[in-house]
Amino acid sequence: MASGDIVPIELGLTDGDLVTLWAPRWRDGDDEWEAFLGHEDDLYGFESVAELAAFIRTNTDNDLVDHPAWAIIAGLSAAELEPEENFSFDLVAVPELAAGDPDVDVVGELEDTLAMVRNIGEVCELDVVTKFFGSNPILGALASGANTFAGRDGEELWDQVGAAIVKGWDDVLDAIDSVVSTPDVDAAAVAVAEAELLAAEENVVDADDVAEEDEEFEPVDLDAEDDEDEDESFWHEVGIDPVKIVTSDGEQYTLRCYLDDEPIFLGNGRTITVFGSERALARYLADDHEHELARVSTFAEVQTAAVDGSLEVEVTDENVYVLTGLVDDLAEGPEAVDVEQLDLAVELFSDAADYADDDSVEQALAPSTPLGWYVSYLLNPDPNRMAPNPPFAAEAQQFRDLQRAFEARLVSE
Repeated sequence: MASGDIVPIELGLTDGDLVTLWAPRWRDGDDEWEAFLGHEDDLYGFESVAELAAFIRTNTDNDLVDHPAWAIIAGLSAAELEPEENFSFDLVAVPELAAGDPDVDVVGELEDTLAMVRNIGEVCELDVVTKFFGSNPILGALASGANTFAGRDGEELWDQVGAAIVKGWDDVLDAIDSVVSTPDVDAAAVAVAEAELLAAEENVVDADDVAEEDEEFEPVDLDAEDDEDEDESFWHEVGIDPVKIVTSDGEQYTLRCYLDDEPIFLGNGRTITVFGSERALARYLADDHEHELARVSTFAEVQTAAVDGSLEVEVTDENVYVLTGLVDDLAEGPEAVDVEQLDLAVELFSDAADYADDDSVEQALAPSTPLGWYVSYLLNPDPNRMAPNPPFAAEAQQFRDLQRAFEARLVSE
């Protein structure tokens, strides 16, 4: 995660949902710090975003005032302090999650929530929380993703995770509840923040209404439709795209399509079949092979064109993925990174992982991870966020690991 940020989060606790601020690890000289909004032994939580905004604007006696981003967070509108969905952690629901089926969403949410609980335990020096994680190393299996809990052995592992949580979670929740408090907040400042939130909500509604009206009365440009029809290629018609991947080993070509938004590559599900040239790919397509794309209804048209020699493998710019140099650029810093190149690489890694029913990329790029935070800063720019601070060696290495995992899926023909 990027240094120099303060993040609004929501915590689901015994007495209800509270909002607060979390400062991920940041560097100050040779020291690294992590903190939550609070003072001394108390972690501050507020029942509403308006109260949180009011407190930030009127209080200068808390553990975050010396953070390099405090001036920025204090200058945000109340609406900008609304926690994003992926920064909402329901601690009360943890046993219920652990009792459910270990699908991708459940495992991911459980892993993220436990990671935040561990952070709270370390920052607030809660021995109960620290001992809970130290006594249950089995919880580390969550980081490997949902595939870890497949099959008979996986089911047994999931049962062990659930048993560990059932045994110790009440004590963990009690320990966190005991350090959470809500300080007094200036009523006038709360009223101002509530008005901001109401105005922001009304603006969203108005904007939606305008968008609906524009859509309803938008004129049809017949010339544009004609141009679009002329631009439609064979590949567009069949809904399958040739893909070019540039790695340190050279250029490689394959095919990909989407069925119900799910990516399907030319391959067997676990691996992706690639070729050193467009011609080699076309020759392969002319013969009968067993692969995932064969179940796509329009693939027969591709094979027919390959057999009669009319097939031309043409890769459009949006399907060219250049992976070389990204790791070095990430290690150098945000200004060195080609954001478009990074965005395409993330898309490719994610598609390949989804194709293989593997959630490791999703977990590695979650905003709660160091790499995910860094990538989010680059791909979702926000003028209110401070730039990350070096070093970036760890994030670059994590991206290198993702790239190596992706390249291991590629099988040359």
